[in-house]
Amino acid sequence: MQSKHLRFGQGFRPALTVRKVQAAEMVLAPGDREGGPDNAHRGTDQWLFVVSGTGLAIVDGVRRRLRAGSLLVIERGERHEIRNTGRTPLRTLNMYAPPAYDDAGEPLPAARRPRATRQA
Repeated sequence: MQSKHLRFGQGFRPALTVRKVQAAEMVLAPGDREGGPDNAHRGTDQWLFVVSGTGLAIVDGVRRRLRAGSLLVIERGERHEIRNTGRTPLRTLNMYAPPAYDDAGEPLPAARRPRATRQA
């Protein structure tokens, strides 16, 4: 078993990784954005859950409003951008299957599978 208390500080931070799934927290300040028209995960599906705040997701040109409680699935290969359109931080919990980032938050090659990391 692994567990971690998420703080939702600033920026993007992988939280826990097991063999086939990774959790990460992302916080965007008002007016900030992550991703863009050329951003896509080649070998990973991303599940994005909005913990708090409001925003906009653009996935392959389709726009979806985001608010607390929104769940969005970005399938592998879909180009995407997440924008904070509100006045408070946009806090999201992201699940990647398989894992997409190393412990420092750098993208993994599509075929690489990391070992489980232990974090408390």
